[in-house]
Amino acid sequence: MKIVVDAMGGDFAPKVNVDGAIDALRAYADLEIALVGPQKLIEETMDAYQDQTAAKAVRSRLCVVDAPEVITTEEHPVMALRKKKQSTFVVGMDMVRQKEAEAFVSAGSTGALMAGAMFKIGRIKGVKRPALATLLPVPNRPLLLVDAGANTDCKPEWIVQFAMMGSAYMRRVMQVEKPQVGLLNIGVEEAKGNEQAQSTYQLMAKPQPFEFAGNVEARDALAGQVDVLAADGFAGNVLLKNTEGVISLMFGMLKQGLMATTKGKIAALLAKDTFRTLKRSFDSTEVGGAPLLGVEGAVIKAHGNSNARAIFCAIRQARQMVEGGVVDLIRDEVGKLSVDEEDD
Repeated sequence: MKIVVDAMGGDFAPKVNVDGAIDALRAYADLEIALVGPQKLIEETMDAYQDQTAAKAVRSRLCVVDAPEVITTEEHPVMALRKKKQSTFVVGMDMVRQKEAEAFVSAGSTGALMAGAMFKIGRIKGVKRPALATLLPVPNRPLLLVDAGANTDCKPEWIVQFAMMGSAYMRRVMQVEKPQVGLLNIGVEEAKGNEQAQSTYQLMAKPQPFEFAGNVEARDALAGQVDVLAADGFAGNVLLKNTEGVISLMFGMLKQGLMATTKGKIAALLAKDTFRTLKRSFDSTEVGGAPLLGVEGAVIKAHGNSNARAIFCAIRQARQMVEGGVVDLIRDEVGKLSVDEEDD
């Protein structure tokens, strides 16, 4: 299995991408990785890997593909893809399109990744819109939110497809036998929500290749009621950002409160292991990234501030997606959906 890694994506490129790639090769003997980026810079970064003995041991499974141009987050995605033919996105995604690799991983521009996957790799036949899926840090029962921000204005049938693709991902990657799918809404009743939400509910309530569990309110999203939460990209992204903010605020206030008094410091010391375990359960680094579901290849969007561990986890996630045959399953099940067909 070969995975393409955008060596220049993210805030700390190329070091974290190179280190994460080598770490992944050390962990998985069946893996090959192509690092795309300015060849000389990437090779110099590889030479700076902390354990050169280990790096040399996996060198035969690591190649550098020269891509001298980089698309930044400030550039217009579509225009940049057209102008920069030798960018890491164009070169890397062309490899996936041409079946020279099975997956593409990047911590770079979300817009460029979305546009590149759509126009270079291509949609799975029958999929209206690819969607970003994000695993929310829910202890004990991970929750996949889809769409997490790729499509801000959605038709009901698109959201039904998001639900199907999310269910496929949870079955094949997270090994959930029968994922329960909920629809993000402002109430649990069937008639709640705007016209879009009500129409989506009616479609999802039809016989579908996934288990529909009804509406889920935002306050219950992290309560472990469902395995997949389907939403339009606008509402999904608001929920995602709010969740990240609340978790960060919660840990910050807890630390501030405990450190304010001597008793609090003693309590914090006694509960140190508990706090460490709790924080780890909410650590998005271990998730790796957000899969872009609905395109003809495994595409993972890692966070822009990813460290080497996060890149390693994103590569692991791509490997699991390929091994699980998620793309094949979505291709098989998109035709089974009960939706009212409309033109794009």
